[in-house]
Amino acid sequence: MMQNWFHLFPKNTGVSPYLWLVFCIMPFYFIVRSSSTVEVIIGIILTLLFFASYRLSFLSKGWPLYFWVSTDMVISLTMTWLFGYIYFSLFLAMFIGHIQRKAGFITLYVILLVSTIASVIIGFFMETDMFLTQMPFIIICVIGVILLPFNMYNQIKQDKLEEQLEDANEQISKLMVMEERQRIARDLHDTLGQKLSLIGLKSDLAGKLVTVDPDTAKNELTDIRQTARTALKEVREMVSNMRGTNLKEEIVHVKQILDAAQIEVSIDGDLKLIQTPSFVENVLSMCLKEAVTNVVKHSKATVCHITICQSPDELLIRVQDDGIGMRYPISEAEGHGLSGMRERLEFVNGSLDFKIEQGTTLNIRVPNVIQQIE
Repeated sequence: MMQNWFHLFPKNTGVSPYLWLVFCIMPFYFIVRSSSTVEVIIGIILTLLFFASYRLSFLSKGWPLYFWVSTDMVISLTMTWLFGYIYFSLFLAMFIGHIQRKAGFITLYVILLVSTIASVIIGFFMETDMFLTQMPFIIICVIGVILLPFNMYNQIKQDKLEEQLEDANEQISKLMVMEERQRIARDLHDTLGQKLSLIGLKSDLAGKLVTVDPDTAKNELTDIRQTARTALKEVREMVSNMRGTNLKEEIVHVKQILDAAQIEVSIDGDLKLIQTPSFVENVLSMCLKEAVTNVVKHSKATVCHITICQSPDELLIRVQDDGIGMRYPISEAEGHGLSGMRERLEFVNGSLDFKIEQGTTLNIRVPNVIQQIE
C-alpha cells in the first residue's frame, strides 16, 4: 500500500513534482493567515481530510470512488470560500483524468469545471483583495482544470494502447519463432527421416550378408554411402536456404535502430571478417543485435560506439554507450539479454564481459582457434 503514495504527485503532466509539493504545503499558509483560531483548526482538519480522501479515491472502485471524489470537491469549495485557496482543484483535475469510464469522466469533469468557476466568482465577492492579488495564478489554475483532465485521460489511454501493442508484438514474435521451429522440424523430417531409415535398413541387411554374400553386402554398403552423401547434400542445401545473419547486414540494421532511437552511432573496424565460419558470424551478429537493443531500451544513451577488431588471437566486438549504466544488480542485468548472449557464445567458445564507467562497455570475444574450424 505504501508504495503507491506517489499518486499524490501526478505523473506525466509536464509539471515538476516539486510544484505539486508546493500545492500540498500552500493551504497551510492560507489557513494561518486567518485571525480566528477556530478557522485555523477547521482549515487544518479540512486539508488533512482532503489528502486522506484523495488517497482513498485512488484505492477505490465503483461508488466509493465517486463518494471520495465528491468529498474532495466539497472540501475544495469550502477551502476556496473560507481561505481563498483554490488550488485543490488541480489535484481533482488530475485524478479525474485517471477515470477511463467515459460517462464517469465527463460527469465529474463538468461538475469540477462548473464548481471551480462558481467558487472563483463567489470568492471574488467574499475575498476580493485576496483574489485580485492571486489573479494570474487563479487564471492558470482554471486553465489547468480545463485542460489537465483531458491530458491525463489521453496519456493514460495512449499508455494502455502502447502496452497492448507491445504485448501483441511479443505474441507475434513468439508465434513466428514457433512456426519457424515447426517448419525446420518438418524440413529435417522430410529430408533426413526417410534416408536415415533407409540407411538403417541397409546397414542391417549388409550386416547379415557380409558373411553369406559379400558381393551383395558391398553393394548395400555402396548404397549406404551414396544415400548418406545425398542426405548430407540436402541438409547443406536446406541450411544454406535458411537466412543466416551476416555481420555487415546486421550493422546496417542496428544503425537504423539507433538512428530511429535518436542515438548517434559510430562504427570502427573492418566489417568483412577474415576466415570466419558463417555459423560464428551468425552468432556474433545476433549478439550485436541484442547488445544494441539493450542500449536502446535501457541505457538512455545519446551516443553509441561500435568497434570491430580482428587480431591473430581473437575477434572482438565492443559496444560502448554514454548512458546511465546498469542501475540494477548484476543478477538482474543477466535478464536484459546478457544470459542469452552468453549461451550463444558458448557454442563458439566465446566470452562476454562488460564494465560500467561513464556508460556501459560490452565486449564480445571469440578466439581465432574456433573461427578457423570449418
